[in-house]
Amino acid sequence: MNKTIKVLGIMLLSAAASSCLTSCNRIDAGHEGIKVNLYGSDKGINDVSLVTGWVWYNPFTTKVYEYPTFVQNVDYKPFTINAKDGSEFTVDPTIAMKIADGKAPTVFRKYRRDLDEIIHGVLYNYVKDAFRIQLNKFTTDEIVSNRDSIERAIERQLSKEMLNENFVLEHLTSGLKYPKIIVQAVNEKNKAEQLAKKAENEVKVAEAEAKKLIVAAQAEKEANELRKQSLSPLLIQQQWIEKWDGKVPVYSGNSNTFLDISKLK
Repeated sequence: MNKTIKVLGIMLLSAAASSCLTSCNRIDAGHEGIKVNLYGSDKGINDVSLVTGWVWYNPFTTKVYEYPTFVQNVDYKPFTINAKDGSEFTVDPTIAMKIADGKAPTVFRKYRRDLDEIIHGVLYNYVKDAFRIQLNKFTTDEIVSNRDSIERAIERQLSKEMLNENFVLEHLTSGLKYPKIIVQAVNEKNKAEQLAKKAENEVKVAEAEAKKLIVAAQAEKEANELRKQSLSPLLIQQQWIEKWDGKVPVYSGNSNTFLDISKLK
């Protein structure tokens, strides 16, 4: 009986020891697992391997990392870059990126860091370099006038650099902000244009009102001319007759009884 108990005890201790020396980890969907041998003959150039699903390993000699393979949006801290003529531009970049499929072990073997450290360290430096190299080529006026084409050149350069590091750039938003003096000049220009447009509109309104008055005056003049021309002697006599009340006007010192209306003008 005692012998049996001892055997069972030994078995339980062995199981417990085995459990302590073995760990299990499940690699989630959208991730790549990286199994790293910390000790032993495999440590070195062949000490990193790609794993998926459930992974069993010895936590004392092995470590497992997970790198997400889905697209991530990364909002970097703003930084400043000088143009060719010395003007200072502020860049507030955001990128959409992912690690190239199957390249997690390669990336880890090179940097030996968590992916977040690589993104905010190594890749952040590539982002700043891409903006610095491209913006240094142009003056302030050229950057303002050709912003779209310059940003496309920055994106192409950054995409190439990141691909060399086994990362895929999906999209870049520069968040480029102009120097204060440029913003002020643009605002003043817009204000001046608005005032000029307002003045132009006021002139057009005044011209339109003047034309209306001229047209009205011309119409009144032409109407008066027509009325004047229509008042002929015969018409005046007819109007006088129509208004006569039948009474003969009396004039002293004149033998004529009736007034010669033909002499009325």
